[in-house]
Amino acid sequence: MSQPSYVCAIDQGTTSTRCMVFDRVGRIVSQAQQEHAQSFPKPGWVEHDALEIWATTRQVVAAALTRGAVERGDLAALGIANQRETTVLWHRGTGVPLHPAIVWQDNRVEASVTQMARTGGRDRFRALTGLPLASYFSALKLRWLLDSVPGARALAEAGDAAFGTIDSWLAWNLTGGVDGGLHITDVTNASRTQLMNLATLDWDEQLLDAFDVPHAVLPRIVPSSHVYAAVTLPALAGVTFAGMLGDQQAALLGQACVNAGDAKNTYGTGCFLLLNTGETPVASTAGLITTVAYQASGERPRYALEGSIAIAGALVQWLRDNLRMIAHSADIESLAREVEDNGDVYFVPAFSGLYAPHWQETARGVVAGLTRYANRGHLARAVLEATAYQTRDVLTAMERDSGMRLAELRVDGGMVVNELLMQFQADMLDVDVVRPDASETTALGAAYAAGLAVGVWRDVEDIRAHWAVSRRWRPQMSAQRREHLYRSWQKAIERSLAWSATDA
Repeated sequence: MSQPSYVCAIDQGTTSTRCMVFDRVGRIVSQAQQEHAQSFPKPGWVEHDALEIWATTRQVVAAALTRGAVERGDLAALGIANQRETTVLWHRGTGVPLHPAIVWQDNRVEASVTQMARTGGRDRFRALTGLPLASYFSALKLRWLLDSVPGARALAEAGDAAFGTIDSWLAWNLTGGVDGGLHITDVTNASRTQLMNLATLDWDEQLLDAFDVPHAVLPRIVPSSHVYAAVTLPALAGVTFAGMLGDQQAALLGQACVNAGDAKNTYGTGCFLLLNTGETPVASTAGLITTVAYQASGERPRYALEGSIAIAGALVQWLRDNLRMIAHSADIESLAREVEDNGDVYFVPAFSGLYAPHWQETARGVVAGLTRYANRGHLARAVLEATAYQTRDVLTAMERDSGMRLAELRVDGGMVVNELLMQFQADMLDVDVVRPDASETTALGAAYAAGLAVGVWRDVEDIRAHWAVSRRWRPQMSAQRREHLYRSWQKAIERSLAWSATDA
């Protein structure tokens, strides 16, 4: 009997879930995708229905296998990539979530951040976790659920409730759910909870005490590439489940950024720039996150510096859905090309505060520089340029922390098809921006993690051999023009800060 020739990946993102099947050289064999609902019950609150996510996961798996005429026996392994920090709390006995999932963008715990920062400041846990205190991470979201959902804390302390980010929720359901499902999370996702010690790669009792989280509610931490169990979901029954990573770490692996100094930026709902720093975690003094990049079974973990931007593609969606200035997200490029420049208009999309390198929960979105000259084309261009400016903010901090000057930036995600944005990004960074041949790097990274665990790929150098360039953008803007635009952006940032702070 021939060996299984494909690897399956589930990419569970902020707005949709997709299933992709890859062959041994990383080519897409088949895929399916489905969106899920976004809920905004209060200003700054963002929620998902975890049961809907599980339902759409089952649907896209079945659809991808059917479209590609792929049988279970053709699959060597399954890997998962997932939206990170999004917090699910469910009942172990029923498998029913106790509350809608609190999404990574949600800032309902902003007051708790301020309160905890009064002792030791925002960096009080950075030495242990690599993270600043922020509403972004899972620990305070989990504490909110334990304190706000009737009976949740008692269930958690008794071991009857289970917490997890989306990887844990899917892993539990894929391996049996209420009938013995595995309650696990990988090191990359665990490193984003603010409850894991970066050095020990385990839950830290000091952190659990500080955030008032019972140990019994937590999943077991496992490597990113490791044989976990056989899948029990009928469509994948018996397939080896062997890979889990947070989506941005998956994209780093999918971009073959496996050596220290390699960097990628993913342009999705948010924007995430990661720099591989090798086996040594680099502490940030410039507002970045120190995180786990990935870990193969039996090996030391690899670490990364990360700059997380909350709103990137989501700003285009806002222009489409809230202002109805465009019918489809792709229309923004043609609208922006109706004008030669931004008309001195700048859009700071601090809808839920600013993430790296500012970490200002009280910032709010502003449009600056408006005159009677400005039109919808200028606003569309300002929307696109906001992503490039925010990326420069992060890259400047990253080079300061690491001491490295990047020669190129590898890019992926839905926005990289926008030629205008990619050229402006190269101009604003003054480095080459490179799009790979493989467009779905997040799902590919999850497939790589699973395939490495079962021998489909020998090692990370085997992965590097498959990486190829699709398009390269080189800087074309004058230094004078670049710095003028960036100084104006920084003025706009200043006007967004402390907007929602309580007046004295």
